[in-house]
Amino acid sequence: MEPIRLVIHGAAGRMGRRLVALAAEDAELKLVAALDVPGHPRLGEDAGAIAGAGSLGVSLAATLEVDADVVIDFSVPAGAAAIVPVCVEKKLPLVVATTGLGDAQIAAIHDAARTIPVLWSPNMSLAVNLGMKLCEVAARALRDRDADVEIIEWHHRFKEDAPSGTALKFGRTIAEVMGQSEHRHGRQGRPGARPHGEIGYHALRAGDHPGEHTILFGMMGETVEVTVRATSRDCYAVGALAAAKFLVGKPAGLYAINDVLGL
Repeated sequence: MEPIRLVIHGAAGRMGRRLVALAAEDAELKLVAALDVPGHPRLGEDAGAIAGAGSLGVSLAATLEVDADVVIDFSVPAGAAAIVPVCVEKKLPLVVATTGLGDAQIAAIHDAARTIPVLWSPNMSLAVNLGMKLCEVAARALRDRDADVEIIEWHHRFKEDAPSGTALKFGRTIAEVMGQSEHRHGRQGRPGARPHGEIGYHALRAGDHPGEHTILFGMMGETVEVTVRATSRDCYAVGALAAAKFLVGKPAGLYAINDVLGL
C-alpha cells in the first residue's frame, strides 16, 4: 500500500515541527508539503531540518503546489482560515488541530464539511477525548445520585488562559447530562455550603507541565476520579496524525476524534 501523502500547515511552528518529525518516522505517511505563512523567515529551508529530523527533501513553502491526500492544520486561527478554502478548492480532506478559533472560522469549517471531509476537535489528544467519554458515562450513571463535580487542571507557567479550554469542555459535557447551571472558577473567603447545581474549576500553573485534568465526582462516602495526564506535547501531534489517517477516503462531513476512537 502506498503511504498517505501528507501536508502539514503551520509546519514551522512548535506543534508543526513535531508533526513533521513524527510523520518522518511513520511508514504509513509521506510528507509531501510543509506550509507556513508567506514571508516566514525560514521559507525555502528543508522542513525536516527545521524540525530537527534531518533532511526530508521537502522545503517549507507558503503555497500548496503538489498533489496530496490529506492536510493537517496546526497553525493559528488566521492560518486555519486561510487553508480551509484551499482544501475545498483542491478537494482535500482537512484535519483542523488549531485552537482558539472564532465564530466566523468555525462557521467556515462547518461550510467546508459540506464539500470535503473535515475532522475538527478542540483537543487532539486521544486520551483526553476518551476521558471525556468516560466522564459522560459517569455523569449519566450519577445524574440522580447527589454527586458533586469538581475539575482540577494543571498546565505550564506560560499558559495564558484559565481554566483551560479542555477543562471547560469537560464541564460542558458533564453539565449537558447532569444539568448543572453554575460554573464556578475557584473559591475564596466564605462562600458558604457548596450549591449542588454547580461545577467548580481550579487551575494550577507551574513549571513546564504539558497538561493534566482530573474530574472528580464526589458523593457521600465515596468518590470517582477520572484523570488524563500528558507527559509530552507529542500526544497532540500523535492524535492529529491518527486523525489524518482516519480521514482519508471518508465522505464529506464533519468528524471528531471520537470517530477515530470508534466512540
